[in-house]
Amino acid sequence: MLLEFKTKNYKSFKEELVFSMIPAPKQKGLDYSVQHSKIGKRAYKGLCSAVIYGPNASGKTNIIGAMDTFKTIVLRGNIRNLDDKNTPNAAANTLELIPNNSNIEQSPVAFSVKFIDNNFLIEYSFEVNLGKFLEADFPRKIISESLIVNDKVVFVRNKDLEFGTFDTIDNLLVNAFDQNEKGAISLAKSNLNDEELFLMNGFKTMFSAKLTLLISNWLDNKFMVIYRADSLHLIRKFSDPQKKSVYIEKTMNEAANYFGITSNALGYVIEGDEAEAKLYSLFNDAEKSTAISAEIFESYGTIRFVNMFPLVVNALLNGGTLIVDEFDASIHPMALMSIINVFHNDEINIHNAQLIFNTHNPIFLNANLFRRDEIKFVERDDDTHYSIHYSLSDFGTTGRNGVRKNEDYLKNYFISRYGAIKDIDFAPIFESLFDDKKEEQ
Repeated sequence: MLLEFKTKNYKSFKEELVFSMIPAPKQKGLDYSVQHSKIGKRAYKGLCSAVIYGPNASGKTNIIGAMDTFKTIVLRGNIRNLDDKNTPNAAANTLELIPNNSNIEQSPVAFSVKFIDNNFLIEYSFEVNLGKFLEADFPRKIISESLIVNDKVVFVRNKDLEFGTFDTIDNLLVNAFDQNEKGAISLAKSNLNDEELFLMNGFKTMFSAKLTLLISNWLDNKFMVIYRADSLHLIRKFSDPQKKSVYIEKTMNEAANYFGITSNALGYVIEGDEAEAKLYSLFNDAEKSTAISAEIFESYGTIRFVNMFPLVVNALLNGGTLIVDEFDASIHPMALMSIINVFHNDEINIHNAQLIFNTHNPIFLNANLFRRDEIKFVERDDDTHYSIHYSLSDFGTTGRNGVRKNEDYLKNYFISRYGAIKDIDFAPIFESLFDDKKEEQ
């Protein structure tokens, strides 16, 4: 369960961005969209969902991009570039794209995450100097790094590496750690690499491979960040594929039939010797069965839904946090509302799964669908081009600017009461264009 994500100097977010999934105080109503977790005697709460609004180029996608970049850097364990052309988030592998492009001087880039998994509260953060925007040859350096488990410091890295207590992770330490603790600490302090995260390197090998695995598994399997959902293409693999076989998944087909398909069913067809399968539309009649590539036959919305739905299922079954850029593109709002309601349903969402997405569709600005602290906004200053992020709950509930539960959020958003909206009038452009044409004549 994600509680909080922070970043600083990531693209348009020059100042610190704090994206919180912790319920704001005094938010009454929709109590079913709050999750509960207990570690020892302490109770924690997290929101089931969040929706992010803002005009084009405001920085909505940069929030999701920052999450994806953080995840990618941690999993590879260093701040060196990767030559990977397959990801739509270029900044995750070409790190000189990260710093705010208006910075005249070098400013550190910071990331931090706070989450609960397997009865552990994990807080992990690091700060790096990547140079200025597009400064590819800059000698990169990790400035700081810290790991806190169940509110107790495990290690802090600044100029030197310091350790706190290992009591909270005692059962996760490497074998015979008690006998080798002093040697491990001494070796770790003398072998820090400026470009490598201590968590994924020295800490993993000399202190706790189990805790590092817990964190990396959460990032890899439960922190499900989909940057540029329009480029998502789900690849299905089968453990023992049979050539020219068709695999039909019951749950996916039931959902697709509710959503709307133009064939009898959808199935994955194995071609050649590869384990990867392609999605096909299947047709059955009295004489024969036919399969046509779904990319050709089905609507774009159906393909988007079929690629996305297994991720929703995975999040709900495993307690994952599904974060999607433009989740609602080409998908009908009624289907999306049904998915949101599933995440809010305590009887279905029993593993504390979460759904976070950005959108331009105002239909979700609904007090009966989202709590005020689940509705997020992003705004970008026209002069500085810096982005800021805030929640509807930040307005409070009293006073002239207060937001009450029975208000018409959609109407108030369009009269710019909450900000994060931009007046757009293309008419002067066309008027000027036609005036120029008249003058030419």
